[in-house]
Amino acid sequence: MHWTDRRERYRATIAGTACIHPASVHDAISARIAEDLGFEIGMFAGSIASFTVLGAPDLIVLTLTEFAAQAYRIDRAGKLPVMVDADHGYGNALNVMRTVQELETAGVAALMIEDTVLPRAFGETQPAVISIEEGVGKMRAALAAREDKALTIIGRTSAPSISGLADGIKRLKAYQNAGVDALFIAGGLTRIGLDAIAAEVGIPLMLGGIPAELQDNAYLASRGVRVALQGHQPFSAAVKATYDTLKALRDGTRPSDLTGIASAELMARVTREGDYKNWTERFLSR
Repeated sequence: MHWTDRRERYRATIAGTACIHPASVHDAISARIAEDLGFEIGMFAGSIASFTVLGAPDLIVLTLTEFAAQAYRIDRAGKLPVMVDADHGYGNALNVMRTVQELETAGVAALMIEDTVLPRAFGETQPAVISIEEGVGKMRAALAAREDKALTIIGRTSAPSISGLADGIKRLKAYQNAGVDALFIAGGLTRIGLDAIAAEVGIPLMLGGIPAELQDNAYLASRGVRVALQGHQPFSAAVKATYDTLKALRDGTRPSDLTGIASAELMARVTREGDYKNWTERFLSR
């Protein structure tokens, strides 16, 4: 499959002047729903991958192979540009190179590499960040491993909430100077902090964990924020719906009395039944 078109559309989105909210997706069906609803981009998070693939919490027990395989299933389901959270790149800078290669092959439009110390170290009580020098090395390795130049590489840090705003800005500027295409700040940010960051960097910004004081799209856009995550409620909603439906059946509810069930028309649309019917008529009929 050819992935460059969706990567170029992703780049066009973050090169604009608006702040958009991506759709949190976790499988082929959710990605198709997001595309049908008109979302500009999708977001496949590391935490959601761990939930979906392993049924485990976000403790970096998921492997790169498992993550890339699920990303590929999502990407091949449609044309939605999908950005992914590649965590720490699954190791050092050389591992980051392998991560970029696998995820580029899987069809992602953008990937982020973070500078948090992962997985959790023995005796660790608070999250920590790697040195700036190692962080820069990871960003440079990611850029060197990229073959399709349309693929967006995003430098991610949680430093403002871990080591302070000054260190966070220093890291963001270093990653910008290394050549990344965008910067992602995870959690712990105030208006004062975002204003300070926006004054120091000149490439698109992305945010996760947005507090109430930052939930103003016009303000975010004016500070160079092009992507702002809203959480991963769709997966949680899917878990709740599955639990409630199975419990109702276990408790004796008749299938015909269940509520909240997708209609046959919706199921046909998200499974692309019409396409398969057409292919069946073209290739399996005399």
